[in-house]
Amino acid sequence: MVEPVYSSAAADEPDRPNPDVSPESGEKGSRRKKKAPKKQRPFWIELPILIVIALVLAFVFQQFFARVYTIPSGSMETTLHGCDGCYGDKVLVDKLTYDFTDATPGDVVVFKGPQPWVENEAPTQRSSNSFIRFFQDVGSVFGLAPPDERDFVKRIIATGGQTVQCCDAQNRVLVDGKPLNEPYIHWEDPGHPVQDSFDPVKVPDGEVWVMGDNRNNSMDSRYQGGGGVNGAVPVGNIIGKARFIVLPPSRWGGVSDTDPQASTGAEALGAPDWQQGLPVAFGAVAAWPTLAASRRVGRSVRSSRRSRSSRSSRRKRR
Repeated sequence: MVEPVYSSAAADEPDRPNPDVSPESGEKGSRRKKKAPKKQRPFWIELPILIVIALVLAFVFQQFFARVYTIPSGSMETTLHGCDGCYGDKVLVDKLTYDFTDATPGDVVVFKGPQPWVENEAPTQRSSNSFIRFFQDVGSVFGLAPPDERDFVKRIIATGGQTVQCCDAQNRVLVDGKPLNEPYIHWEDPGHPVQDSFDPVKVPDGEVWVMGDNRNNSMDSRYQGGGGVNGAVPVGNIIGKARFIVLPPSRWGGVSDTDPQASTGAEALGAPDWQQGLPVAFGAVAAWPTLAASRRVGRSVRSSRRSRSSRSSRRKRR
């Protein structure tokens, strides 16, 4: 006779997963609840952040790479437009070029006026209202208002060691006795294309001789500081090379850097594709990737912290 076998409930029960055991590690631990994804900041909060990032990037760009300048007068007509009290051209000035190359004849440059040029000149007027003056200062940084310092824009005609004078029988400027080819000259009176003559001047080493394209309406090396060697500009005063007209839109284009001493006189546009653009546009374009990158870094840091916290918790339970 077979005796009945009494089953053990605990033994016959199917294996059930232990809620205190982690399926991956087999270690005891509490189940972790999945955290809900962090909500993205609303656009009205992100917009000011983007604006601040864009302005900071634009400021850095203009301080070290390029800057927008307003043309305050008509001395460079018609290459660059400008007049007292009007909306002049705004040009992008390349600050890096002369860190690697020398200034050459034909370059249109922005420079700080040397002492003989500015000793009798008053700085750009600022409003007596401190609130308005603040916005004028901010605007000058971004090229939206004239800078406070005495900056000038002219074209280099001759460099250190060369002798410049005016004029030959055809009313052309001479450098080292050779006439210049200057297709950029603007005559306010086309019926009388005659420019003022001046005696030969040997440009000191490390300096340049500059003149305006609006030849009869430009206070340049011929007159500043009384003329002669006092009118030359030290190379160290050059801020950069005018590359591109950025405003108004109807004037978009490169700034000609025709070498007047070249035999062909061929005109070239001095704005490579990679250098054409607005600093503020650069800041605006770069702001979004910068913000996105900061988000990824933040998520990575938070994930790393959670992972370390989890490992530390498991070690404590052991």
